[in-house]
Amino acid sequence: MNYRHAFHAGNFADCMKHALLVWLLRALARKPAAFHVLDSHAGIGRYRLDSEEAQRTGEWRAGIGRLMDITEGPLADYVALVREDGGYPGSPALAAALLREQDRLSLVELHEADHATLRATFRRDPRVATHRRDAWEAVRALTPFAQKRGLVLMDPPFEQPGEYERLTAAIAEVNRRARGLVQAAWYPVKGRAPVRAFHAALAETGVRDILAAELHLREPTDAARLNGCVLVVVNPPFGFEDAARDILAALHARLATGEAGGGWALTRIADE
Repeated sequence: MNYRHAFHAGNFADCMKHALLVWLLRALARKPAAFHVLDSHAGIGRYRLDSEEAQRTGEWRAGIGRLMDITEGPLADYVALVREDGGYPGSPALAAALLREQDRLSLVELHEADHATLRATFRRDPRVATHRRDAWEAVRALTPFAQKRGLVLMDPPFEQPGEYERLTAAIAEVNRRARGLVQAAWYPVKGRAPVRAFHAALAETGVRDILAAELHLREPTDAARLNGCVLVVVNPPFGFEDAARDILAALHARLATGEAGGGWALTRIADE
């Protein structure tokens, strides 16, 4: 409840998560049938990089600030959406920008003030529903979707103990309730041990077809720093592996700090 994403909007982790998310949403839109997107930790949906919070940390300057001149290549679609937004679009704004008339978006945010802002932002869009409720309860309650196709995005702030366990349980539950849905789960990399344990726990759930897209700024030896991040994708659409490699490589080329241990990887946690 204490986490406010306005301080971190547009940082390198956002860029990685959102560039891959845009590709996943475009892939869902290839087919004419409607799809549904559920964002479990929606925040306020859209951020101002000239806000007091964003200016205080300045994290966006080492993230989206290094990408805004891109007009071609694997990051061009994502960056164009950011430019069109005029601020920094969080995952709700990016998803809303890519919805078609028949598609639907469910946004979940527990923080009272943030939910009020989120609701006001999307109140005129009939395709979007906002919910003030616990994310993990909402993931169970709002799946499966009537549309049968869709994506569940889960990106908790990892400020409370047990987030990896809750994320593992949620992925397994969504897979049980709606096996064909794409799932995308973001998490930070501060040390290696929690990531290894999380990947092992995912493999033990029996969920199939899981990929982990990883971006690292440095060797994760200082657990007090955000050294990298990972987006785990369940049921990745056709072409995701090749696209993710290109996106991760382009992000690293632009955002690398030159520190030892930086890089990117695409790892298969469970086979199809």
